[in-house]
Amino acid sequence: MNSAAGNDGRRVRFGTSGIRGVVGVDLTEHTCRCVGRSLGVVLGRGARVCVGRDTRLSGPEVAGWLADGLLSSGVDVVDLGLVPTPALAVFARSGGFDAGAMVTASHNPPEYNGIKLFDSDGVGFSRAREEQIESLCDAGEFISGEGRLESDGSALERYLESLPPAVVQAALSSPVRLMLDPGNGAAARFAREVFRRIGLDVRSVNDTPDGRFPGRGPEPNGATLGGTCAALSASDARLAACFDGDADRVVFCDREGFLGLDDMVAFVAQHRIRQTSRRSLATTVETGLLPDYAAQSVGGSVVRGRVGDVAVAHLVRRENAALGAESIGVYIFPESGLHPDSMLAVLHVLGVLEDALDVRRFIGTLPRLEVVKAKVACASVLKSGVMLRAEVALRVALGAPAGVTVNRTDGFRFEMPDAWVLVRPSGTEPVIRVTAEAAGEGRAGRLAQHAEDVMSSLVAEAARAAAEGGAC
Repeated sequence: MNSAAGNDGRRVRFGTSGIRGVVGVDLTEHTCRCVGRSLGVVLGRGARVCVGRDTRLSGPEVAGWLADGLLSSGVDVVDLGLVPTPALAVFARSGGFDAGAMVTASHNPPEYNGIKLFDSDGVGFSRAREEQIESLCDAGEFISGEGRLESDGSALERYLESLPPAVVQAALSSPVRLMLDPGNGAAARFAREVFRRIGLDVRSVNDTPDGRFPGRGPEPNGATLGGTCAALSASDARLAACFDGDADRVVFCDREGFLGLDDMVAFVAQHRIRQTSRRSLATTVETGLLPDYAAQSVGGSVVRGRVGDVAVAHLVRRENAALGAESIGVYIFPESGLHPDSMLAVLHVLGVLEDALDVRRFIGTLPRLEVVKAKVACASVLKSGVMLRAEVALRVALGAPAGVTVNRTDGFRFEMPDAWVLVRPSGTEPVIRVTAEAAGEGRAGRLAQHAEDVMSSLVAEAARAAAEGGAC
């Protein structure tokens, strides 16, 4: 092995969904090459890696840095160019690759980019494999070789081949006209062509690839999709499927507006439990109570684990779940692969709809709950110390009785009979996230405010201690 400086002083660290940062500041040429060279050590000379990217303007540059690191380690690289993350995962699995790498920052602003790694089964790297990459980057111990670089433009065809015929046929039988909103991201043109090729006549908006994301930004949510809802109402379509920057997530709108995140997870989960012999939904501690009610109504249950689609994928495998989901719009269908697949999720939704309002009618059968979310700014170096002090302080502030259930899987989720509060450090941003859900007007807001106040105070104390040379 050759010993070399792994990076320019910035330690390579994976978050909940790969490595991310502002290009040129947190994500540099050195860090990207280091990831490539470390992956080369893990895989060995002669390994094959396919690399794809979303539409970010920095994408070709970041992908080039990563590829250079792989090539210099004797790894062969196949460049797929601009592709959605689901297509990259399918390509890695079906093409006999040792790994796949997606260059994306998902829903983050345009100046960000990142790297997400997939194994030969198209599943995101486990935490153990990520830690191996981190350690190799820290040590700067690499191997040398001369890999080959080639391009392959067949990602669309391979993705089409992966779609289950029964799911496609069910979607084709739906009378609901669909609009696609790729948000100028990786699904731009790609998703429309997928649906056209299987026989669906769809409408589209924000369908031009553009890494500045001029249409409505890379994150689809209730606050950013006003223009999409207006376009939907002005068209002959009845349902809009809206993708994030790399198209591993999808959310939905009908002509009455945005369809809630947990609402859609509950809708899809109930149908999946009905359709399969599997009885559970695998999700995260950030997901609310509506999927519980939906699953229980058909004899199913909900299992919650760590945040991040990779964690959900491994939970699906462990629990033999009918569906893996995150409320942000991640859907994993285990029969088709343990990776998020937004376009397949759209087909599944279409396949059970007789009318676009079916989802809203279903939502009307569920209990009415209020969800409140907040963020507390916190430097990443302070997070662990702050969280060490959080549980006791939160228990006091929330007035939680001694018998309340505390889920410590990922942060602290205080679970009460008809409410819950989650406090967890973000894996993608320098913040601590606070989420509260409760029945009863205003209760979720009060719970969230109590938690936010506690965390703001703890972060301020930690920052003062750090400035004075102390520790959290």
